[in-house]
Amino acid sequence: MIELVSTDRCIGCKMCVKVCPTNVFEMNESLAFIARQEDCQTCFICEAYCPVDALYVAPQAEISVEVDEEELRSSGLLGSWRSEIGWNKGATSTMAERDTTPFFEVFTEKYRILPGTKQ
Repeated sequence: MIELVSTDRCIGCKMCVKVCPTNVFEMNESLAFIARQEDCQTCFICEAYCPVDALYVAPQAEISVEVDEEELRSSGLLGSWRSEIGWNKGATSTMAERDTTPFFEVFTEKYRILPGTKQ
């Protein structure tokens, strides 16, 4: 769930407002803010598109968790999703390239689905 918009980092580009599929964000005079946190689907799209790493989406989808911006910043978690998926400047690899077990293989093994069969 979206937990933080850093007022120190936000540049008011409105990218989070534009890309959020559930209209969680709004703008005040110059910065984005979380207007409807309960509508967040924890899709990480806003964090991925934020050009200045001003957003933090916690992986817990159903509940809000308390976060400390300075702790997130010092731990490298603030805005870390762009880096994780390889969208940051200078990225040498993407999550897909680092993962040795593609999602489809894990999914089909876990649920015992054979290619070409209907369940």
